[in-house]
Amino acid sequence: MGILNTTPDSFSDGGTFVDPSSAMKHAWQMIEEGAEIIDVGGESTRPGAPEVDEDEEANRVIPVIQALRARWDGLISIDTSKASVAHQALLSGADIVNDVSGLRADPQMVEVCKDHGCGIIVMHMIGNPRTMQVNPIYHNVVAEVREFFHERYHFLTERGIAAEALCFDPGIGFGKTPEHNWQLIEQLDQLSVHHRPLLLGVSRKSFIGHRLGNMAIAQRSWPTVALTSMGRELGVMLHRVHEVKANLESLRMTEAIIGDLAVKNISSA
Repeated sequence: MGILNTTPDSFSDGGTFVDPSSAMKHAWQMIEEGAEIIDVGGESTRPGAPEVDEDEEANRVIPVIQALRARWDGLISIDTSKASVAHQALLSGADIVNDVSGLRADPQMVEVCKDHGCGIIVMHMIGNPRTMQVNPIYHNVVAEVREFFHERYHFLTERGIAAEALCFDPGIGFGKTPEHNWQLIEQLDQLSVHHRPLLLGVSRKSFIGHRLGNMAIAQRSWPTVALTSMGRELGVMLHRVHEVKANLESLRMTEAIIGDLAVKNISSA
């Protein structure tokens, strides 16, 4: 999943792809590098980011989604927590709703997703982007995120959402300290519920800088590749990244190693 932020204030590339033509150019680059999903967002969800009204958010993302759908038949995701924006995006050709609130922020979001029959990414987050990093506390972050996934799975399927439409995201960096993030990453293979896939979004995030002692965003790309490889080894099949080519090559090499080891294990059994 290639990240396409049409925002002026995202933590990593804010302002770079606000213009629809530059956004399309970047989307096409990611597609040529192997992206199978383009995730289009019009509101920054970095810690402390101000809220954007639904009209402004829609004005940022809808022209890009329409232009992308006119040229490409791959999967398009709309990164939003607003039902009206999701509805417009799905009408414009989006296939997936990626909601950082886990479909909790807008009471209409469940109905919109059910009516469209779209894919849904349910993310875990405490609070909202303006409050999520204010002293997040967990007794057991892995158990609590997994329990949240269970609750969301049952809540959504009981309201008519197909189980096959659901994917879960542990929300690395969303209402978690660096230590919480590492605990989740180390136990990614413990988070899947009801055989639904996980999505991992670690690209360029600040917890990488905390671990390396270097907070420069430009220095986080290759550590992201390492985390992508580790995530795949732990069973994660969907990865939301800024640099598609390097992360995809990492996934291919990891899968080659996993495949070779599996063959050797079968041969020696």
